[in-house]
Amino acid sequence: MANVVVVGAQWGDEGKGKIVDWLSERADVIARFQGGHNAGHTLVIDGEVFKLSLLPSGIVRGGKLSVIGNGVVLDPWHLVQEIAQLRGQGVTITPETLMIAENTPLILPIHGELDRARESQNSVAKIGTTGRGIGPAYEDKVGRRSVRVADLADDATLELRVDRALIHHDALRRGLGLEPVDRDALLAMLREIAPAVLEYAAPVWKVLNEKRKAGKRILFEGAQGALLDIDFGTYPFVTSSNVIAGQAATGTGIGPGSIDFVLGIVKAYTTRVGEGPFPAELDDADGQRLGERGHEFGTVTGRKRRCGWFDAVLVRQTCATSGVNGIAFTKLDVLDGFETLKICVGYELDGERLEYLPIAADQQARCTPIYEEMPGWSQSTEGARSWADLPAEAIKYVRRVEELISCPVALLSTSPEREDTILVTDPFAD
Repeated sequence: MANVVVVGAQWGDEGKGKIVDWLSERADVIARFQGGHNAGHTLVIDGEVFKLSLLPSGIVRGGKLSVIGNGVVLDPWHLVQEIAQLRGQGVTITPETLMIAENTPLILPIHGELDRARESQNSVAKIGTTGRGIGPAYEDKVGRRSVRVADLADDATLELRVDRALIHHDALRRGLGLEPVDRDALLAMLREIAPAVLEYAAPVWKVLNEKRKAGKRILFEGAQGALLDIDFGTYPFVTSSNVIAGQAATGTGIGPGSIDFVLGIVKAYTTRVGEGPFPAELDDADGQRLGERGHEFGTVTGRKRRCGWFDAVLVRQTCATSGVNGIAFTKLDVLDGFETLKICVGYELDGERLEYLPIAADQQARCTPIYEEMPGWSQSTEGARSWADLPAEAIKYVRRVEELISCPVALLSTSPEREDTILVTDPFAD
């Protein structure tokens, strides 16, 4: 059976939640492989809205195993809160439907405090962090001072892990004018939350490999978007983990040869939240219109998203770095009614044309978009479920995007409702 990785191919907010939910009906296992609770998914199922930020999107589907892999950083208090919220909406969550990798690093309250203190005192260039401790938690993971899920099961180990972390954190806090960490209070909080987390702890790498050998279909779900990747994104205005498809393997413990199809989620226009370069950004009435029609406000932060025309240069680039086999094209209906549409097909930098976004931050800031114009359409595409339901101009727009990014459309989404999806290529096909 085919196993599928879903990644955002822009700056996040591409509509991954709906697509993963749509695909999860055909999957047996849905595995989250990176990020934390800083990225939100909004699912609309039979008119009911589910807002997720940590749990895999498949959790709302009965009969599926949802997995949080070791590539995620886990806030245990947020986990408990999100589980309670979903249970209140009638979702069944048990150790049979949810597993958390034993080697998953934890986000502690001190990570959020450090995150917010740094951002508030940064007079050089704010990153635009959500302040939820994601970055500092990943720093501790790489610095080999994390408290991990398995550590909660042994009190002596837990104390050693906390003490190692505090040597580092108390020194940082002094430099930022913060009080030292209350060690005993932190340990008490961890001991209290431990049973609620350990209930779901499992050797995820082993479970996933067994599922794969048994012929089960696994759907790997990423958060954010490839342009926020720590290596290939618009550094330093990026997240603190690898977002591209290769992370699905290391973030869950399954070999890269087990991945059969990479699906890149791409919005019909471009948005980003927070700071950083955005060559195709619009500061005019068209940008305002895209934001209003697309309801472009962050699921987690509520922050207004910056909007611009579709940037084929960036998507072609992310399709290459993630090895995307096909894209899911979302929010086409937001473009309804525009008389003229524009697509960014290249950049001008210091009088020369570029076909990719350079790595150097100063060069990124100086890139100006080169646009190609296409006629828009007046008819509504909202709710279309077949090519025959789309205006000819909308089809031409989609086909032109395929040409420019050198990647075919596998799915086309025309509303937040999961049924309003046109299937072109089945990612799960053997």
